[in-house]
Amino acid sequence: MHLTQGDLFAGLTGRYDLIVSNPPYVNRESMENLPQEYRAEPRMSLAGGEDGLDIVRRLLAQAGAHLNERGILIVEIGHNRDVLEQAFPKLPFTWLETSGGDGFVFLLTAAELRR
Repeated sequence: MHLTQGDLFAGLTGRYDLIVSNPPYVNRESMENLPQEYRAEPRMSLAGGEDGLDIVRRLLAQAGAHLNERGILIVEIGHNRDVLEQAFPKLPFTWLETSGGDGFVFLLTAAELRR
């Protein structure tokens, strides 16, 4: 295993079998109403922009170029499923079942991202 610090894919070379991400996904309105205990977290670890998808958009735009032919992208997006599906109606998201429900983590293959 090799750890690299950077902004998303900056500084990475090569292609990967699996990319897993838990990006900031809290939308602007929710950020303004977070309970005090959440405000102890660094803002950049939570704030996902107006609709919560700022980093997710970048992941979707760039991940295909960093995945092997049969690679997989898995991303947690919190309560943003409806917004995500409206923003990317042509992507065939597979929603993974989690302890919180089945609308919080999606999977896309490299082939689906490159369509």
